[in-house]
Amino acid sequence: MSYEELTPNFKRALMEKARTVNPYWHLLGMTLADVKKGWALVRLPFEKKLTHADGIAHGGAIFSAADAAVAMALIGLIERTETMVTIEMKLNYLRPFVQGALLAEARIVQKGSRTALGEVDVTTETGDRIAKGLATYMIIPKR
Repeated sequence: MSYEELTPNFKRALMEKARTVNPYWHLLGMTLADVKKGWALVRLPFEKKLTHADGIAHGGAIFSAADAAVAMALIGLIERTETMVTIEMKLNYLRPFVQGALLAEARIVQKGSRTALGEVDVTTETGDRIAKGLATYMIIPKR
């Protein structure tokens, strides 16, 4: 499936904002690798700070990358006067994340005027599936 490119200025601004303005992304080490209208790719490198006592990445870190990817896929489909919030998300964990980096690739499946449904595949950079998810977002006016 092909996705429409964002305008160059908007894409550049999103990539810069993800890199410099979002403190939670910085805390985890997430980066926005690419984004289009209805599609996004978030990268999360494995780091010791993401692990639990057994040295495996905490599920919350993986969930965060998946959630962020769906949000970035949606952002190019909403108006500049709108924002979005996650209202429900399910993530099935399929294998542990213990090294390298993961990629969360998200697609918007359906977008209405007030809600959107996205799906996300979380894999290693070599293509091993870590998790699969489905997320519902509410689209709301910016304050």
